[in-house]
Amino acid sequence: MFRVLLPGTFDPPTNGHLDILQRASRLFEAVVVVVAVHPGKTNLFTGEERFGMMKALSADLPNVTVSLWDGLIVSYAEQHGIRMIVRGVRALSDFDYEFELAAMNRSLSPRMETVLIPTDQKYSVLRSSVIKDIARFGGTVNSMVPPIVAEALRRKLGPAGGRDGGSARPGPAPGDS
Repeated sequence: MFRVLLPGTFDPPTNGHLDILQRASRLFEAVVVVVAVHPGKTNLFTGEERFGMMKALSADLPNVTVSLWDGLIVSYAEQHGIRMIVRGVRALSDFDYEFELAAMNRSLSPRMETVLIPTDQKYSVLRSSVIKDIARFGGTVNSMVPPIVAEALRRKLGPAGGRDGGSARPGPAPGDS
């Protein structure tokens, strides 16, 4: 069976991530979602929380499995006999980053290949960091993330993102300099 990896931090998973996952599951016999844990990176959700969300989001895709990993992605691939990584790209800036990452992965594991899948245009502006910021300030993210993720964000940050709305600061009065 031909298996591919779909790695990411998924903090939190977005509709864009889900789009790439669903499309990869149609293209390949088996997709292994690898939820990456970077000890030096601060995430909103723990690795276990992100793993649980990705497991729930992929439950209806019979050829998808989810793993949690705290090492190099190419090491996971080598240990599991997988030679292809699938990544989603939103824009040209993503391509530059993903091209460099693919080259680095190949230098670490010469048999490793990377396939880039462009995201659906309607998800091209979704970025996990922006979604977290919107949720922190009490904005609605329901159109950007699956319902279970929106609920997880509400539980983690509170209904108003952990804030009681914005706070105004007095600006200079007209004529002040």
